[in-house]
Amino acid sequence: MKPVIVLVGRPNVGKSTLFNRLTRSRDALVADQPGLTRDRKFGEGRVGERPYIVVDTGGLSDEATGVETAMQAQSWLAVEQADIVLFLVDARVGMSAMDQDIAQRLRVSGKPVHVVLNKAEGLAPDMAAAEFASMGLGMAHAISAAHGHGVRTMMAAVLGELPTSEAAEEEALEQGIKIAIVGRPNVGKSTLLNRMLGEERVVAFDEPGTTRDSVYVPFERDGQRFTLIDTAGVRRRARVKQAIEKFSVIKTLQAIEDAHVVVMVLDAREGIGEQDASLLGFVLDAGRALVIAVNKWDGLAAEQKDKVRRDLDLKLPFVDFAQILYVSALHGSGVGDVFDAVGAAYRSAMAKFSTPELTRLLEDLVAAHQPPLVRGRRIKLRYAHQGGQNPPVIVIHGNQTERVPNAYRRYLANGFRKHLRLAGTPLRIEMRTGENPYQGRRNKLTPRQQAKRKRLVRHIKQAR
Repeated sequence: MKPVIVLVGRPNVGKSTLFNRLTRSRDALVADQPGLTRDRKFGEGRVGERPYIVVDTGGLSDEATGVETAMQAQSWLAVEQADIVLFLVDARVGMSAMDQDIAQRLRVSGKPVHVVLNKAEGLAPDMAAAEFASMGLGMAHAISAAHGHGVRTMMAAVLGELPTSEAAEEEALEQGIKIAIVGRPNVGKSTLLNRMLGEERVVAFDEPGTTRDSVYVPFERDGQRFTLIDTAGVRRRARVKQAIEKFSVIKTLQAIEDAHVVVMVLDAREGIGEQDASLLGFVLDAGRALVIAVNKWDGLAAEQKDKVRRDLDLKLPFVDFAQILYVSALHGSGVGDVFDAVGAAYRSAMAKFSTPELTRLLEDLVAAHQPPLVRGRRIKLRYAHQGGQNPPVIVIHGNQTERVPNAYRRYLANGFRKHLRLAGTPLRIEMRTGENPYQGRRNKLTPRQQAKRKRLVRHIKQAR
């Protein structure tokens, strides 16, 4: 799962500038004026192979009133949900009483905290850090968020504290197949989880928003380990007003990234909304295997059921690889099929294929339907190999592959999916063009050879 890194500190210490630096964006307002950030902002970043989610918060002050009080409550809520806290201070101004108050609260939070000396360009790092050592939060990182000095070194040290990929793989084996149950509020996610477990493990109540955080529930069924992840309902941004609910959205997106298979729960009585399609789009972007569970199916009239099926075909063609199940989480009908669908999707998502097998299949697909001509030249696709799992990635090598039309890419993806019998998982096709061995050869000719070549070209033109 991507770690959550939260930026906190007094107003005007450079949190938003660092946020923009870490996310390589300009999403956060930045100006030399305190109090511009009124709400938490979320973004994604990466250092090398280590991705993360970074959260920008409003400035903390002991003179907060009105909306600033609510803003500070959000900031401390973000600290509670963080994996790592970056505590920014102004190296040029020095330590203030508010810095000491924030440090005291961070010490008792139990979270890993890193002191960040911002605006430290031109200062001796050791001398700048000495003043803040009394806060008892460990060695400080001297950076300049505005110019980028020291930021990459700091992030490498911060992310280096997290578990290694080997440790993460061992943990994944212990957790088994991770299933994230997602959907809008009150569609029956917690009820479905309890029915799958056969016991009341999470709160299920007929009121939207009962689940505020992602709940991980490990269990075993027929000798197979599973971890069910019950998530908070995701609503449209305009309707997300409560501070605690805003962070629940991030937790849901994290759960999707962390899962092997996503079970998307829809309410048969409410139909398919814009938010359902948006959430499914995120599942698709994350490349996760997918099972769609249409809940509250019992009691619907035949014409209502027909309408739901038509809507699914009309509104969700972009996830046609997913198996659709019609269930009643409350009464248990159809719930047993969810495990079968999840197992099939997981096996497809994690399947391994040999290079000779994929290359032979590519040759068959090309023979059946040739790539189009580009400027009179045929696109040549030579061989294929597997480039990843969850989702399966097939890398195709050839020439002019950057000119392969999207329609032909879809043809290849559908052909691979059909012949490899993949079910419940998206399939990604990557095209790579090999280097032209003749490219640049003309530049390597000697002056005498170039002159001879020009004379030959001139004689050919005169002969025509």
